[in-house]
Amino acid sequence: MEKNEIIKEFENKLKYLKLSLEQNQIEMFLDYMNEIIKWNEKINLTAIIEPKEIIQKHFIDSLTVLPNIKKGSKIIDVGTGAGLPGIPLKIAQPDFKITLLDSLNKRLNFLNEIIKKLNLDNIETIHSRAEELGINKQYRETYDVAISRAVAPMNILAEYLIPFIKIGGICICMKGNNANGEIQDSKKAIEVLGGKIEKIIELKLPETDINRNIIIIKKVKNTPNTYPRKPGLPSKQPII
Repeated sequence: MEKNEIIKEFENKLKYLKLSLEQNQIEMFLDYMNEIIKWNEKINLTAIIEPKEIIQKHFIDSLTVLPNIKKGSKIIDVGTGAGLPGIPLKIAQPDFKITLLDSLNKRLNFLNEIIKKLNLDNIETIHSRAEELGINKQYRETYDVAISRAVAPMNILAEYLIPFIKIGGICICMKGNNANGEIQDSKKAIEVLGGKIEKIIELKLPETDINRNIIIIKKVKNTPNTYPRKPGLPSKQPII
């Protein structure tokens, strides 16, 4: 696709989300997209490498959560991978304070290059597992929002996310189609960890039949000190 076609495609999709971006923000997304494609030849960032697909399935998908996040929020993106949804959210709403958490150094090298190239501020990368960082007093219960996209089933994901957010903050779990089973299976874990499901948003990505579920969990009480458990335990022995 030519650059002008890509821009037009992106702007059309943004209209469905009732979003408009400045030209410099559009250019940042294009630079980000080109870097994803280039770096993906060296390290496995994503199976999606066509510009149109990156716009639709990565950028637009990431921005669907924007209406649920207050301006100026402090956000941690857990298992960020190629920086999704954290970097799209930062480009679209520059006053967000973002932490990108991932357990693979190769991906963090890519993210650090993106941050430098796009000249983003108030954004940091951390090399750690969620279970380890979630017990660190510097990060535990300090965020307004903890978000994750396609990382783990919700009963496991809840243990990764909820310890990071302060009371009154929210977790945003970005899921695909048929999330009902996961939601049911996660209710005990969410309650134990101090959360409560606030709302479930069902939507389709613009001009597709791709269904998405956004599950918003509000933190209503402190997470017990026993959580998160040691690395690997949440996935091996989910709270049920």
